[in-house]
Amino acid sequence: MLIRRGVLFDGTRTDIRVEDRITEVADGLPARRGETVLDAGGGTVLPGLHDHHLHLRAAAAALHSVRVGPDEVTGPEQLAHVLRAATPGADGWIRAVGYHESVAGPLDRAVLDGICSNLPLRIQHRSGVLWTLNSAGLALVGLPDHPDGRLRSADTGWTAALARTEPGLAQLSARLSGYGVTGVTDATPDLSAADVAALQQAHRSGELMQSVHCLAPGKRILHDDELDLDVLIGWIAARHAAGESVALHCVTAAQLVVALAALDSAGRHPADRLEHAAVVPDGSLAAVAASGATVVTQPNFVAERGEAYLRDVSAAEHHELWRVASLRAAGVPVALSTDAPFGHPDPWAAMRAAVTRRTASGVVLTAAEKVTAAEALAMFLGDPLTPATPRRIEPGVRGDLCVLSASPQQVLADLDAEHVAATVVAGEVVYAR
Repeated sequence: MLIRRGVLFDGTRTDIRVEDRITEVADGLPARRGETVLDAGGGTVLPGLHDHHLHLRAAAAALHSVRVGPDEVTGPEQLAHVLRAATPGADGWIRAVGYHESVAGPLDRAVLDGICSNLPLRIQHRSGVLWTLNSAGLALVGLPDHPDGRLRSADTGWTAALARTEPGLAQLSARLSGYGVTGVTDATPDLSAADVAALQQAHRSGELMQSVHCLAPGKRILHDDELDLDVLIGWIAARHAAGESVALHCVTAAQLVVALAALDSAGRHPADRLEHAAVVPDGSLAAVAASGATVVTQPNFVAERGEAYLRDVSAAEHHELWRVASLRAAGVPVALSTDAPFGHPDPWAAMRAAVTRRTASGVVLTAAEKVTAAEALAMFLGDPLTPATPRRIEPGVRGDLCVLSASPQQVLADLDAEHVAATVVAGEVVYAR
């Protein structure tokens, strides 16, 4: 195809010829017979956005789930009302997501049985690491005698029973295409080789239009109650010895400290990653930089959960949350992502949050962590293997492009998905507004 009258981010007017890869970038390229022509009309053309950390199957399922987070539900009575009114999915389950204890306190099987005893019910904590099932649900996954119904998401011993009921990826993929997303990194830690192959096949078949890179089996979630430094060092060293990188999930200060100690002992791999880095104490900044790992973080949580941080986290610790600018200033490679479905899947909203640092009520959470609009956008333009290095539009690179209806200046002023006019994956238009 030929994209005409595009404007690169540096203001250069150009045409772009695309097959599966970009073949020509020059102003005034003549159209060829049979070639699809897309008129950009003076709008900006970017490399396609890449979401560097999300969970495809969970995000697809979340589109068919009941949301029971603090923004949707307040109090145990409303929680019970919402769940009892929910329509079971095609698999017979009531599936709810986004729960936090501020809604109705801690959950267990007894609490859920009091709400719904005749249908299988499972509720995911908004952290993504924990599910709570009622007795009917526990029976279906082969755990009728489980003491409290609280099960870890990464435990394939019970999740395998649900895999055959997962929804397809087409609806999620179409939504991502509307944001200009052409590639994703799936950060689900427990994917088997067959799971990874299935995601790749979904892309080849067109069900998943985005190219997909998977962190598994090199992704590990750290839990505060299971922080075994020696075991982690051994696992990282074995991965590195095999020439493979690691990605360590760190959402607490304790997890970050242990992850950094393990990386220091096991040595570096240039593609190592720290996922989230939700809390980075001042004393850890230098160690993060020394690790050489790329931090893949989600400033969208400042906007989505900022009110809870203002209420529940000491003001003296606010500056440690979801750092971006201070990490970059320390020399840390940083890339951004949405963590969908635990965060909203719109990368433009995540960019705005990185720029403004505003909570839902408009309070700025640590102005010193703001970055410019250009910096925020660039952190969604990296390759999955080098996420902190923005891709360029030039011959030879993969033909993944985001065509916007506005000038570069307007794109930066708004950072809004409404400007996405077309999304091109490997030379094929997968979305056109």
